[in-house]
Amino acid sequence: MVNDRQNLDLTPFAGPSGAGTVEWLISDAPVPYLEAVAAMEARVAAIAAHDAPELVWLLEHPPLYTSGTSGRDADLLDPRFPLFATGRGGQLTYHGPGQRVAYVMLDLKRRRPDVRAYVAGLEQWIIRTLAAFNVRGERREDRVGVWVKRPDKGPGHEDKIAAIGVRLRRWVSFHGISINVEPDLAHFQAIVPCGIVDPRYGVTSLADLGHLASMADVDIALRQAFAEVFGSVEAPLPEATI
Repeated sequence: MVNDRQNLDLTPFAGPSGAGTVEWLISDAPVPYLEAVAAMEARVAAIAAHDAPELVWLLEHPPLYTSGTSGRDADLLDPRFPLFATGRGGQLTYHGPGQRVAYVMLDLKRRRPDVRAYVAGLEQWIIRTLAAFNVRGERREDRVGVWVKRPDKGPGHEDKIAAIGVRLRRWVSFHGISINVEPDLAHFQAIVPCGIVDPRYGVTSLADLGHLASMADVDIALRQAFAEVFGSVEAPLPEATI
């Protein structure tokens, strides 16, 4: 968990002069989880060796659960979908159609080798993206991810709208973030999301909040906000080998 985020310097993570731009890949068809991990690992190795540019990969997964390095078996309440152990930080979460996953492969050694600031940058990226849809996302010191207040549900109620889980190898990041656009929120009921059991804290989505945004709308907002936080990006690419 990352603490003291409000005190972090959120200077944009733009690369050094001449470092090149970040590639932007969008996969239209759902990507099986293990295929995505293998592709990320290959790309991370190439980035670390300076054989490939940095990459942001936007995709959806078929319905599945992943368990991070702090995951607990007891948090899987109903194994209705496959569960994958993963090297990212965090606990159990759900991925599936209607959720935009962004896998972020940046060379932090060339940009800024600071894990806490990187996670804070991911949070800021999400918050700025949500703001494009008039949704106020907020950080919480004791809960990773981005949250929205839900006074309509009762005093102190908040819902998680976006999750963060990262891993670094040779100072190159992979895994990343997920934003709930219009997933089936009932699928989250099969797990204890991120280990949070307080009944005041749930899960929401843009659609659940009444914002009927398309995935393409979210992708545009992600691209614009990414440039503000992390630096420039290239034009979106079609399906491609990474």
